[in-house]
Formats: sequence, structure tokens, C-alpha cells
Amino acid sequence: MLEGKGVIEDTDMPVKMQIQAMRWASQALDVYDVLHYRSIAAHIKKEFDKKYGGGWQCVVGSKFGCFFTHTKGTFIYFTLETLNFLIFKGATST
Repeated sequence: MLEGKGVIEDTDMPVKMQIQAMRWASQALDVYDVLHYRSIAAHIKKEFDKKYGGGWQCVVGSKFGCFFTHTKGTFIYFTLETLNFLIFKGATST
């Protein structure tokens, strides 16, 4: 747990980036209604793209499944309040 009511479930991100991810998620929840998943995800993605370059993906919701390939050091899955957040930078599979 890094901030407030957040719990990191899995990650390979550096700690500074983890803290930033949770901060941007918290910020998005302050701006958008908790049910506006798409707006929350777009906010977080835009912040990551701005700070760390393009190619970031963000999934927000209470129930979802996924399968993806990510760039090493760019993956985090955490819970904040009642939502789950999945953030990663895409990679090509070989």
C-alpha cells in the first residue's frame, strides 16, 4: 500500500512510477464520477503519455479480464477505493 486506500496487487514498475500512477488515479477520481471509467482511464493515460512518452494503456473498472504483452518495468495493477486499475506500456510479442 502506497497512498490512502490503494493496494497494489502486482507490478514491475519502479516505486516512483507506482506512486505517480496511484496519484494520477486518485486525481482522476477527484475530477470524474466513479462510474465514468472511460474518462478516468483517459486522464491517467494522458498523464503517462505526457511524462513517459506515448504507448500507454489504462483499464479501469470493477470487473474485467485481460491478456497483454507489456514493456518490462511498465506494468501495475492496483485497487483504489472501489475500482481496479491496470496500467502498462504496450510491447510487441516475439
